[in-house]
Amino acid sequence: MQRTKTGKTMWSAAVAGGAAVVFTGVAAVPAGAAEGGVSFTRVAVNGGKPIVIGVKEEVVVPAVFRMTTKLRYDFGPTVFPYRGNPDTGGTLHSSVITSDCKVVDKAKGVCDFKEWLYIDPRNLDFGNEDAGTWKSAARVYLAGDAHDTDDKNLPLQVKRATRVTVNASPEPVASGKTITVTGRVTRANWDTHTYQGYTGRTVSLQFKAAGASTYTTVKKATSSSTGALRTTVKATGPGTWRWTYFGNSTSGAKSSTGDYVAVR
Repeated sequence: MQRTKTGKTMWSAAVAGGAAVVFTGVAAVPAGAAEGGVSFTRVAVNGGKPIVIGVKEEVVVPAVFRMTTKLRYDFGPTVFPYRGNPDTGGTLHSSVITSDCKVVDKAKGVCDFKEWLYIDPRNLDFGNEDAGTWKSAARVYLAGDAHDTDDKNLPLQVKRATRVTVNASPEPVASGKTITVTGRVTRANWDTHTYQGYTGRTVSLQFKAAGASTYTTVKKATSSSTGALRTTVKATGPGTWRWTYFGNSTSGAKSSTGDYVAVR
């Protein structure tokens, strides 16, 4: 299922129990009105973590849920992100795979499911406006051209991926001398499918002393109009330097790789 700019829903592909069922074209809500008799519980998408998406790689988002019904169903069930109305608004994924039912209580019709949502940033209908908060809903298509959709009121954060680089010099350096640490923070642009300099971001310079297991924030710097980072520190001992951007409501958190500097 794939969101379009018009807010309609395009049914592209879904797989349940390993068998593919493919629909094409733009479809309205099925003729049958939403039916009762189905409940969805224990819904979790991406383990509660933000969904961070780059510019080229398709992202696979895991989900789990429990469905309870004694009604016969033909298609689904699925859990999906949406904006607007879960039946008529936009959805986010390009395709979905749902596992077979893992029976919990056969007499009561209780099944546990695993699911994998696929989001492709290269799709023409995917853009920067898709970053931010989405909601989640669950749906199953019942026999007789009816369906049941439950709004789970579970917020999902969808974020543009960031990248951060680092370079600390000189290497090696004498104790007490100045180390210049540079780098760059960039952010995924889903409209152009490129990473572009992220302006005006507060990014933390972190240091991990030789033999230590954790980084400590030493100071902060603000990125330039091109996303460039630059600051200076005094060399007090050997260790590894990195930049860390902690993200925001539309952009993912990211740390650079570490750059080790020997101090003599």
